[in-house]
Formats: sequence, structure tokens, C-alpha cells
Amino acid sequence: MQMSENSSSLERRIDVTVPVALFNQEVSKRLQRLARTVKLHGFRPGKVPLKVVAQQFGPQVQQEVLEDELKSRFGDAVKEQSLKVAGYPKFEAKGEGAENLTFGATFEIYPEVVLGDLSAASITRPVFEAGSADVDRTIETLRKQRAVFEPAEHAAEQGDKADIDYVGKMDGVAFEGGTGKGVEIVLGQGNMVAGFESAIIGMNPGETKSVEIVFPEDYHGREVAGKQAVFDITLNRLESPRLPDLDAEFARSLGVESGDMDEVRAEVEGNLKREAKRRIQARLKNQVMQVLLDSTKIDLPRSLVEMEVYRLVEQAKQDFEARGLATKDMQIPLEMFDEQAKRRVSLGLILSELVKTHGLHAKAEQVRALIEDMAQSYEHPEEVVKWHYAEPSRLNDAESLALEDNVVEWVLGVVKVEDKALTFEELMGK
Repeated sequence: MQMSENSSSLERRIDVTVPVALFNQEVSKRLQRLARTVKLHGFRPGKVPLKVVAQQFGPQVQQEVLEDELKSRFGDAVKEQSLKVAGYPKFEAKGEGAENLTFGATFEIYPEVVLGDLSAASITRPVFEAGSADVDRTIETLRKQRAVFEPAEHAAEQGDKADIDYVGKMDGVAFEGGTGKGVEIVLGQGNMVAGFESAIIGMNPGETKSVEIVFPEDYHGREVAGKQAVFDITLNRLESPRLPDLDAEFARSLGVESGDMDEVRAEVEGNLKREAKRRIQARLKNQVMQVLLDSTKIDLPRSLVEMEVYRLVEQAKQDFEARGLATKDMQIPLEMFDEQAKRRVSLGLILSELVKTHGLHAKAEQVRALIEDMAQSYEHPEEVVKWHYAEPSRLNDAESLALEDNVVEWVLGVVKVEDKALTFEELMGK
């Protein structure tokens, strides 16, 4: 084995030799084993002449033996030199002598990760305490989601359901996609272009109104983006929402079989606290990961980045297929995922070094607590917990989350942390 000079900081080359005699011997052994079991037309099983087996399967067996020998000898070489290989080596034939087959193996090694100084970095930690007002607002939202619409006898208001006809024109000519008949919208939900729903407020059934609308520059319909149109809107029918009473029937509609509204409030408060905790942890994690990336510079193995790119492409295809899109002939540009792949590989290397250096491995009790907390969102939490522990591989995601939580906690103990109180709406990004 011979190491050659680097062409980059992470690239290495090694010469790997396979003795011809050993290669021929192994090929012969495998052909003989194959001859005892192979089935070929015109021969009884186990009676195929070795010469025929060699003619039929010789090239395939030679390739398999060569690959196995190169893999084994390459592994011994990098182990001997204490090299940690990133990705897979590329073998190139260098020569075939009477005694040896020589190949050059080109590969990358993992970089040395030197963690940056975090003491000057700062992170904002969201603070939120669920109060009775937050519970009240959430219950009110649940009531609105279960509203029953009834004919209205007043002018259109926010929250009403309007049945409308409309015709949009530009320079007096109707444009494609600008006409609707019998369209139902709930006023105030913002499902129409800005200014459209507000124009209906105050109208009465049977009334027609013209309104000028300017489409935003980033409107999804590029042919009308940034342009002005006049819409003639006719209000056909109007319905107002009737909210359910806060009674036992409402409680049971939320899955509280006892019908006790105090139990509803307790469940809503618990859900708010769990959701707030998840949101806070997600915000902290995003900040921590960015601080780690900003403070630690790494020379990334291109092989790992390429592998991550292909993983992301496959994930994107699976997402498309889940939405009913065919991906067989879909060409997804690999460069779309290059930056995301670099970020993920960088974070993977940094987190691995942090965990190793500071002993931040996930503990069994942490994993259990995460799974039990997640299970509370389901109707039968205990069954969800049992399902995860029935197969060890199902714990992988929870173990990764626990490890990341440990990293976040460690980083928060090093950087400058400023607490900032948020309302639930601010925490949810509303």
C-alpha cells in the first residue's frame, strides 16, 4: 500500500495491489462451488462441466472477486493508517503485472472539526405562560370552527358566509380566471385578493357593487400580477354563523365524553403548554444551529454533500408522489439542494463532535419522556408508547431529538441568552 500526495485538503490516494495467484485461486474456488449447484439447460444439476461454468459465469465471478479483494485490502490500508473515510473510494486500474493487479484508490477523509468560540454569541429565548385568556381564545376558536351558518337579515359583516357572483375586467374586457358564479366565501378569512372581501362588507343580498382591485406584484397568476382590475360583485345570499353553546354537547364534540367543560379547559391548557414548549424549543434549536454554523468553519467532503443531495432529491420525489404527482420522468436539478445539503452535512459533523467532546448522548429516560409527551396528542397515548418500544428502530427519531435537545441545552449554557416574553399569537407566528 502506498499513499500519494493530496490534491485537496481532504482527498487521499492509495495504491492497492491484489496478487494474481490469489485472485486466480479465489475465482477457481467460486466457480467450483457454483458448478455444484448451477442449473443449465441440457445438463443435470451438479453435472455442468467446469469449463462450461467458466465460460458462462467467469467474467461475473472475476468481477465479484476483484471487488471483494479491493474492498478488503482498501479497508486494511486505511485502518492501518488510521484514516476515517468519507463516502466511497473510486478505484482506477494502474497496471496488470505477472504477479500483481494494481489499482489506485481515490477517496476523501472526514475533516478535523474544531469547534468555534461561542462565548460572544447571543440567543433570544422566547418565554410564554399559558393563562386563562389564552384558554378562552382557543375555546372561542374551536367554537368558530364548529359554527352553523343560518340565513342573515343584516348587511354583510366579518365572519358571515357570502354566496357571490363576480366578473373581473381589465380595460373593460373580462380576463381568464376573473369570473365566478355561486362562489361561497367566509368574510375575513382572506382567501380572496386584498380588498375583495372588504368590499362586500355592508352589502345586502341582491345588491351589486363595483370595486377596483390592484393585484400584488407577487400574485400567483403572473398574467395579472401588478395590474389593476374592476370587479362587479353581486351578493346572492348571506348567512351568519351561530356558535355552539359552551355546554356538555360542545365538550363531547371535542372528545370529552364526560361533557365537563372544566375538563375541556384543562385539556386545552395542557395542549397550549405542549405546543408552546415545542415552538419555543424549535426557535431555540434554529438559533443554536445557526450559531454553531457561524462559529465553526469546516472543509466539507464533497462526497458527503453529494450523498446528501441525492437523499434530498429522493425525499422531494416521495413528497411529490404523496401528492399524486408522477416522478418517473421528472428531472430535478441537483444544484437546487446543494446549499441545503452543505448545511445538513456541516451540522451533522459539528453535532457529532459536540456530542463526543462533551458527552451529550441521549439518555433512555429522555427518549421515554419525549415519546410519552408526543403520545399525549393521540386518543390512546399508552398504545402509541407501546408501539414505539415494540421495535427498537422506531426509537431513532426520538433519540435524535433528545440528542439535539442536549446540544441546545449545552450551547445555552455557553452563549449569552436574553429572555423575551411573547404572546401565544407571536409565538405561533400569527
